[in-house]
Amino acid sequence: MTAAARFRPRRSCLYVPGANARALEKAQSLPADVLVLDLEDAVAPDAKADAREAILDAVGEKAYGAREVVIRINALDTEWGQDDLEMAASAGVDAVLVPKVTSGKDVRAVNRFLDDAGASPDLGLWVMIEMPLAILNIKKIAKASAKTRLAGFVMGTNDLAKEYNAVATPDRRAFMYSLSAALVAARAYRLAAIDGVYNDTGDAAGLSAECEQGRVLGFDGKSLIHPAQIETANRVFSPGAAELSHARAVVEAFARPENRGKGVISVNGQMVELLHLQQAERLIAIDDAIGKMAS
Repeated sequence: MTAAARFRPRRSCLYVPGANARALEKAQSLPADVLVLDLEDAVAPDAKADAREAILDAVGEKAYGAREVVIRINALDTEWGQDDLEMAASAGVDAVLVPKVTSGKDVRAVNRFLDDAGASPDLGLWVMIEMPLAILNIKKIAKASAKTRLAGFVMGTNDLAKEYNAVATPDRRAFMYSLSAALVAARAYRLAAIDGVYNDTGDAAGLSAECEQGRVLGFDGKSLIHPAQIETANRVFSPGAAELSHARAVVEAFARPENRGKGVISVNGQMVELLHLQQAERLIAIDDAIGKMAS
């Protein structure tokens, strides 16, 4: 597998209401990296069955191009969850996103269901990290990826706020431990990690600041609730021009004959090690993958 193939852009992960036919159609032309076709929070109870059929029809048209397509089902302890998961197993999407997961046992149970339903081995499993027990069990949840199709975490900060009785402040102080714990577990087990939503769709500056915070923490991208938020997430989670320039300089310097075999060299007056070379190669691969998405 090439370096670029390992880095699929997930800068912007847009929730698309499964009951909204216009939204499902509009998503075909939106520049989001990931479309999360939603059967859970965005769909009223009496519209769940119709939304399930609408999503199945929408993905069957194969009109979403290079975008990664994920179906978020209802929790498995609801009356809709099992039917949702059965549909998602055969829909031909990239992944299924399961809410309210709290343990590695939950991950293994979903994985068994997908296997028994004949889901493609390529179908990924993502889980919402949105319950206090999930944070307490975060290592065990991530570790379950070793023998399952688990591929990513999506933070559910609204649910965490509710469960914590927390006050959602601009600095997200109440969620720093949860965000960091989930991110560390994701990285330890090579999982994708997507930050939670920003609720004020009219506050571009606030969204940008929260995206910047998520990127500083190490998240791959941001989950979004409105198309107007896509541009900001794509911009913030893309490598900057200065970063790319430095990364290319590092790669070029290590490739010079006089530097082959060295563990530490100087680039533009800075001492860089082989770990910096790996970071530089990753950054360039991400930029290449973003370019392919846009072409």
